[in-house]
Amino acid sequence: MKYCARCLYPENAKPTIIFDDEGVCSGCRYHESRMKLEVDWDERLGMLEQILEEAKFMARKRCNSHDCIVPVSGGKDSHYQVWLLKKKYGMNPLLVTFNHTYNTPAGNRNLYNLVEKSGCDLVRFTAGLDSVRKISRYMLKTVGDLTWHYHAGIRTYPFQVAVERNIPLIVWGEHGFAELTGIVSLEDFVEFTRWTRKEHDMRGYEPHDLIGKEGISEQDIAPYIYPSDEDIARVEVRGIYLSNFVYWNANKQAEIMMKEWDFAPITFERERTFNLHSKIEDHANDVHDYLKYLKFGYGRATDDASMEIRHGRMTREEGMVMVKRFDSHEPSTLQTYCDFLGITKQQFYDWVEPMRDEKLWKKNAVGKWEPQDAIFLHEIGDLEKKARVKLSEESTFSEVNRRMYYNPLNPPPKTGERALDESSLSFRVI
Repeated sequence: MKYCARCLYPENAKPTIIFDDEGVCSGCRYHESRMKLEVDWDERLGMLEQILEEAKFMARKRCNSHDCIVPVSGGKDSHYQVWLLKKKYGMNPLLVTFNHTYNTPAGNRNLYNLVEKSGCDLVRFTAGLDSVRKISRYMLKTVGDLTWHYHAGIRTYPFQVAVERNIPLIVWGEHGFAELTGIVSLEDFVEFTRWTRKEHDMRGYEPHDLIGKEGISEQDIAPYIYPSDEDIARVEVRGIYLSNFVYWNANKQAEIMMKEWDFAPITFERERTFNLHSKIEDHANDVHDYLKYLKFGYGRATDDASMEIRHGRMTREEGMVMVKRFDSHEPSTLQTYCDFLGITKQQFYDWVEPMRDEKLWKKNAVGKWEPQDAIFLHEIGDLEKKARVKLSEESTFSEVNRRMYYNPLNPPPKTGERALDESSLSFRVI
């Protein structure tokens, strides 16, 4: 398997990743492009301000009290999006949450905190457990994703609300796929589209494709049905990404939100990554990420370590240690979700078996799947040394980042809040 000479991504990373002649991946090049002098961030901020002023004008014209929608989960990005729009630009956003039911105590704590600190109105749709179970079970068996309803819900329900309430602007945070693998260029000014929702967020499926599978009915898919083209055109709905207009640094933004609005990372060691402040609201993320490892041979530690390497906070050597430590670890919550879906662990692994990338996975003599390669098995040569970025003064595991990343030699202080200090094997529906 070929790996990026700078970060830790393999050539089979999803979505599509491309390596250039210097062995550096498209995700690293995208990150690099954000720091180039020819990107005029002041000009881009001016473009954002114009979009927001137009949204305010349209809200007044339509006698609407809300001038935009911000889809929120309660995570660090949600906090920053709302804070930036309200405090810096004087917007009055309507917060919209699709509650997928697989919530962590920390996630609920931070969502409540966001609503309290922002003072904004919130619309929250909670998916029914019966529907969630049927859809999770079917999509796990079909595409290896028990959280399909997450992506379908948060990428659809805000548009349903926008049409219902006549709000034309939806503001997302970062373009996640661009940040990870560089699927688009910073010059593209990508906006949200129905096509990208289906192909990337929903794995090529529309909700009606699920009807009749595992007993899934029309009622079960209602939250995931995208408004008609006619309704979208009538309301003039568009979805923009703040990361096209603002220099995006999730670490620094989380620190701002911890200071300004009491966003809180967790303090306990996680099973699949060293990061304490990202995706902490998603209880099923450990199993979702483990599925990625079982299919493609890399997981969340690869994602997080690669981003740290790109920012110069972690060396390649340190990143390889993180990958070896976390990526192959079976999460304790796997049994929780097998029980919820009514399957055994063996059934779980049997369903995943045909989805394994055989460029990486092979069965041994006794029929057990084994990875054939891993980043930590590769020596660091001249190509990798040449591709290194300059190291930051604030390393990942330095004292200044004590609350942001778990360092067993210097763990973060406990907060006294159980939701932040203790992991939970069970999810919280509401």
